[in-house]
Amino acid sequence: MKYVLILGMVMSASTAFADVSSSDAKRLSEASTVVRELRAAPDKGIPEDMWNKAECVAVIPGLKKAAFMIGGEFGKGVVSCRSGQTWSAPVFIELQKGSAGFQIGVEQVDVVLLMMNRRGVDKLLDNKINLGADASVAAGPVGRAASASTDGKLTAEILAYSRAKGVFAGINLSGGVLRPDKDANTGAYGSTAIRDVLFENKATPPAAAEAFLRTLREETATTGRKP
Repeated sequence: MKYVLILGMVMSASTAFADVSSSDAKRLSEASTVVRELRAAPDKGIPEDMWNKAECVAVIPGLKKAAFMIGGEFGKGVVSCRSGQTWSAPVFIELQKGSAGFQIGVEQVDVVLLMMNRRGVDKLLDNKINLGADASVAAGPVGRAASASTDGKLTAEILAYSRAKGVFAGINLSGGVLRPDKDANTGAYGSTAIRDVLFENKATPPAAAEAFLRTLREETATTGRKP
């Protein structure tokens, strides 16, 4: 009887950790929309070769100008990494930037970060990334047929894209800080290390992540990237 009770408690805990809050579910849904629309823009989207080369994709929907910070922005998003033709369960992240590159009259932007290798992501999982210091970052080239033609973009570990009022562009995020959202990750995955979630596929994605992961899978199938 005691063992049955313990097993029931473990199963209940696992079920609880498989869920996310309504705000985090909304974050995942909005991230899916941002990727789909940014990738679908025929002349102003993310270049195919940059998308194909990216090891991980981070999405911060609705990065906002924060009135309580002088020239600052703050946003919450998610990141997923490739595993062959599929994608890892998403890890929840936060982005804080000390000064904006926002357009005049724009109060928030959607941001997509292409992480071209996993070194920067490793630093994120350890604690945080100081963009431009811990990992080189550049405004990404725009246009489905474009490429990272300049040396800075060609060698950058992270390429950054934005969408504001329907306009797609690269965005300068140097000086920003990207870190795990500990509360959201604990709610989704319990005590599982986020490195194991992202790189080792040791966690089941929450149900709310299905649309986001499906969008990433569809884009991978469309571009024809090889495992």
